[in-house]
Amino acid sequence: MIKVLVVDDSAVVRETLKTVLSSDPEIEVMGTAQDGLMALSKMKAEMPDVLLTDLEMPRMDGLTFLQQVMAESPMPVIICSSMAEEGSSNAVRALEYGALDIIQKPKVGTKAFLEESRITICDAVHAAFAARKRITQKTVRTTLSVEPKLTADAVLDKGTTPVLETTERVVVMGASTGGTEALKAVLEKMPADAPGIVIVQHMPENFTRSFAERLDGLCKIRVKEAADGDSVVRGQALIAPGNKHTLLKRSGARYFVEVRDGPLVTRHRPSVDVLFRSAARYAGKNAIGVIMTGMGDDGARGMKELHDTGAYTIAQDEQSCVVFGMPAVAIEQGGIDTVLPLTEICADVISHANR
Repeated sequence: MIKVLVVDDSAVVRETLKTVLSSDPEIEVMGTAQDGLMALSKMKAEMPDVLLTDLEMPRMDGLTFLQQVMAESPMPVIICSSMAEEGSSNAVRALEYGALDIIQKPKVGTKAFLEESRITICDAVHAAFAARKRITQKTVRTTLSVEPKLTADAVLDKGTTPVLETTERVVVMGASTGGTEALKAVLEKMPADAPGIVIVQHMPENFTRSFAERLDGLCKIRVKEAADGDSVVRGQALIAPGNKHTLLKRSGARYFVEVRDGPLVTRHRPSVDVLFRSAARYAGKNAIGVIMTGMGDDGARGMKELHDTGAYTIAQDEQSCVVFGMPAVAIEQGGIDTVLPLTEICADVISHANR
């Protein structure tokens, strides 16, 4: 059983999350607390496997609580917060402090939203537990209920790769659990003239803009949330906005992104598979694909398609992943040219781009 401690100042949210989590036979809600101080007191008697906490709480706010937990007894933490546009910078800071995932709850209709998001919430807990145990994706798959998942066919069919004459390189990256810090580590090393980059990081709507702005202030390259029609150019990384699929497209010699609605693909929107398939079609052998830490298998099929067009493909290695899920499946499916630790990915991308 995965023992979870739920921390939220709303009694309704605490009880709803308890009901939602308890619907999974492998999750046990060991207790609830209305703020960080009460949670710390409960943790002295019994330690949870996973913490699920709000950010806005009385007496001790979620960020202070998170910092204290990570300093004294590091463990997987999931943020479940209604802090969206006006508070999203705090949520990104929580990811930097060590939170593994964020579930964005609305300011109204929270109870109904949490009930409808049962699969997302339970999957987040399983992913957090997998990170704690450092288990392989093969083991993780046996613990999750099998749900039908749409493939990238739901957004764009395989079609044919256009005949395009160009040598301009483009980089496509995909990540999930643990990806915020992994992407930061890679992008901070990118030189100012790095090839154009398009990224899908599983993250809620409204959080991707703050995440992009935070990276923009740390990196030599420009980093921004992708908008429909943005050009993919050297010295810039575009991050897919939360809740929108982002595709790589091409018109003549110009790469650009298309940002659109669509169904969940491999349980995600944006989906790494959708980005990678579009790159296979419109960039082909000129693409460099990178799949990084994350739960599940999103991106594995698309990476195989990229690989089969002649693109160069990289997977983050197990030792440096928070969750060795997405890269493991991509490797199993034969879509990876090389497996590298996080610290070597940037140099390998630049080396290959300059060939």
